[in-house]
Amino acid sequence: MSSTPRTRAEARRTTKASSRQPRQPRQPRPSGRRSWPRRILYTLLALFLLGVATVGVAYALIDTPKPNDLATAQTSIVYFADGKTEMGRISDSEGNRESVELSQVPLHVQRAFVAAEDRDFYQNNGISPTGIARAVWVAIKGGEATQGGSTITQQYVKNYFLTQDRTLTRKGKEILISLKIDGQQSKDEILANYLNTIYYGRGAYGIQTASKAYFGKDVSKLTPAEGAFLASVIRGPSLYDPRLGDSQVERAKSRSAYILDAMVTEGWLSPEDRAKATFPESFVKYSPPKVSGPNGYAVQLVKDELSQKVKLSDSDISRGGLRIVTTIDVKKQKAAQEAIADRLEGTKNLNVGLASVKPGDGAVEALYGGADFAKRERNTATQDTMQAGSTFKVFALIAALQSGEINLRNTFPGQSPQFFEEFENPAGKTEFSRRGGVNNYNDEDFGRINLIRATANSVNTVYARLNIEAGPKKTSAAAAAAGVTTKLSPNYANVLGTDSVKVIDMANAYATLAAKGVRATPYYVKSVTSVDESFDYTAKPVTKRVFEEDVVADVVYAMQAVVDEGSGEYAGRRLDRPAAGKTGTSSDQYSAWFDGFVPQLATAVGMFEGDGSQKEANQMKDVPGWGNITGGTIPVRIWTDYMRVATEGMEVVKFPEPAYVNRDAAPKQTQRPENNNDDSDSNEETSRPETSRPEPEPSTSTPEPTTPSPTPTPEPTTPKPTPTPEPSQPEPTITIPVPPGNGGGGGGGGGGNNDATPGSG
Repeated sequence: MSSTPRTRAEARRTTKASSRQPRQPRQPRPSGRRSWPRRILYTLLALFLLGVATVGVAYALIDTPKPNDLATAQTSIVYFADGKTEMGRISDSEGNRESVELSQVPLHVQRAFVAAEDRDFYQNNGISPTGIARAVWVAIKGGEATQGGSTITQQYVKNYFLTQDRTLTRKGKEILISLKIDGQQSKDEILANYLNTIYYGRGAYGIQTASKAYFGKDVSKLTPAEGAFLASVIRGPSLYDPRLGDSQVERAKSRSAYILDAMVTEGWLSPEDRAKATFPESFVKYSPPKVSGPNGYAVQLVKDELSQKVKLSDSDISRGGLRIVTTIDVKKQKAAQEAIADRLEGTKNLNVGLASVKPGDGAVEALYGGADFAKRERNTATQDTMQAGSTFKVFALIAALQSGEINLRNTFPGQSPQFFEEFENPAGKTEFSRRGGVNNYNDEDFGRINLIRATANSVNTVYARLNIEAGPKKTSAAAAAAGVTTKLSPNYANVLGTDSVKVIDMANAYATLAAKGVRATPYYVKSVTSVDESFDYTAKPVTKRVFEEDVVADVVYAMQAVVDEGSGEYAGRRLDRPAAGKTGTSSDQYSAWFDGFVPQLATAVGMFEGDGSQKEANQMKDVPGWGNITGGTIPVRIWTDYMRVATEGMEVVKFPEPAYVNRDAAPKQTQRPENNNDDSDSNEETSRPETSRPEPEPSTSTPEPTTPSPTPTPEPTTPKPTPTPEPSQPEPTITIPVPPGNGGGGGGGGGGNNDATPGSG
C-alpha cells in the first residue's frame, strides 16, 4: 500500500512527523472550560464579517437554529429549458440516515476523523482562525468564501444548520454558531452529531449508514483501515469511491495512508497496528438511483457539469434543494426520441447517438445517448466513438481553402480507381491496396469536376488528392479547431474518415460552420438556483472565432449541394428551408453518419452496431428493411424527421453567399490519374448530367477547362415523387489501407486499429 501523501501540505506534515517521537494521546478537555478572551476575539472577527456592531446584538441575532431542510436530504429537480417541465430528480437516497451513539463508534474510527479533519479538535474553540483568514482573503480578492481549514465543529454547523451559499455573511454566521455550539455542547456531543450528519456518498448520511453502504457491516465492527477510508471519502465521494475507477482507488489509498500515519504521529495508533491496517480489499456493490429512459443520459450530463464546471459537491447536488434548468428543449428532445424509435423499429443491436447544438452559443438543445440509461450507462452521443467516414471531408476542404491556393472552381479528376503514393501500404493484401488505390462508390467515374460537385457526391478520389494538396496535419487541425476533441491521427487517409469521433463533437464542429466560424463550448445547464435563494448560477456561453467567415461561406455552399442534390438529398426534399450537411460511412458499414445544420441549429446523428468493434458481427449489412446501412439511409432519415419538428416555427434564414476565396489563385495543375483504363481521358467530362445547382462564375485569372461541358439535362416540370423508405441514393464507400501506426482512434463505436481498412461515404 502506498503511503505517499496526496498534497504538499500532507507531505510537509509527514516529513515533520518523521523527525519527532509520537505524541501522547490527547485527552478531551472538559466541557465548559473555555478560553473566553480568545472566544471574544473570534466573535469580533465574525461581527466584522456580518457587519454587526456589538457582541450583544450579534448573539441576539444569531441563535442556534433548528436543523434546516438540507439536513433531511432535500431533492434537487432538473427541468427542461422552459423551467417548468420536469426532466428528472437527483437524489442519492430517500432519507437514508441512521444515527448512532458515539459509544457505538470504535475509538480508532473517531480518531481517524479527528486526524483527518481537525487534529486540534479537543483543544480549539470550534473554529480555525487561519482557515477563516484564508477564506476571507480569497473572498476579498473576488473568489468564493470556501477556502481552507474548517474545523469539525464548523463542518457540522455548515452541513446541519446552514445553507450551502458561498458568501462572507454565511461564513460569519458559521463562526458565531460554531462558537456558540462549542460553548453549549461537549466535544463528544459535537463529534457524534458530526459523524451522524456528514455525507459519505452512496446515498449515505451518517457513519452507520455509510458503514453498511461501503462495507456491509455495523459501525461497531469497522477496522482502523475502514475508518480511515470513511474519513477520506467525505472529502468528495466522486473522487474517492473505488467503484468509480482506478484514479479513485489511488486517491483513496493515498488519503487513507496519510490519515493512518497521522494517527501514529498523534499517538492514537501503534506502529504495529498501523502495519496491519492495509487498504480494504472489498466493498459492497452499489448502484445509485438513476433516471431511467433516454432522459437519464441528459440528467447524468447535468450532474457532471454541476460538479466539474459549477464546482458543486456531490452533497450540494443530491440534497441541496437545487432547481436546475437545462438547455434541453422538451419538444426537440421528444422529437429526437421518436425519430430514432421509429427508424430503428424492427432492428436489433443498433446504437444511435444524436446531439443538437445551438450555433454560436453551445447550448445542447437535444441529446440522445441511448434508449435506457438504467440499462446502459455509456452514452452513445458523448462517450462512444466511431469512425467519421466522409463527414471529415469538410475539414479537408477548410484546410484547402485556408491554403490560399485552392478555390471552389478548381477541378480535379474524378475517375475511379486512382492510385496515390501517399496512400500506399506495403502490407496491403491486394495489388490495389499496395499501390495506394482509392475507389469511388461502385467505382463510379465523375470525370473532371469542381469541389462543389465532389462534395455533393462525396467523391473519394477527388478528396484524396485534395488532402494531399492541403496536408493531413492541416485537415486534423481544422477538425480540432472546429470542435473535435478526440485524438486525431494526421495520415493522408484521415480525409476518408479514419479517425474515431464523438457525436457531440461532430454536432459542435458543424455548429461552428453554421455560426460562420465561431466555435462555442457545448453546455447542458442554463441556470441553477436553490429553494432558499442562497445559490444562483447562470451559464455564460464560451465562444471563439476559429475560421474566417469567407472560408466558411464557401465550405457551407459546397455542403448545401449535398442536401440539394447529393448524398443527403433525402433531407433537402423534406426540409422547407436552406440546409447543409454531409453523409459518412466507414468501410464494411461499421459506422454511418449524417451531420447537418440550418443557420440556427446543428445536429449530428451517428450509429454503429453491437460494441462497435471491427468484427464481422458488427457490420451493418443486410439489416431488415434497410439492407446495407450508410449515411444516406437511417442516419439522414432520423436527422430529417427530427429537424422537421425541431425547426417548426423557426424563422427561415439563408446562408451567406459564397465568397469564392482564392479566386485569383493560379489554376491547379493536377497530373493525369493512374487507373485501370488506359483509354480514359482525365480532362474530359463524362456524360453525367450537370446538377441544377448554380456553379460559381468563372474567373478571368483562373479559366475553366476548355473542353466543352455536356448540355445539362433539364429538370422535370412535374413534381418529384416522394422517395420510398429505401435509400434514394447509395452512400459511397471505399476500402483504403491505413499505414501501420496511423489508424483512426478506437472506441466504443468505431474500429480504427492499425490494420483497419476505413472507408468513406
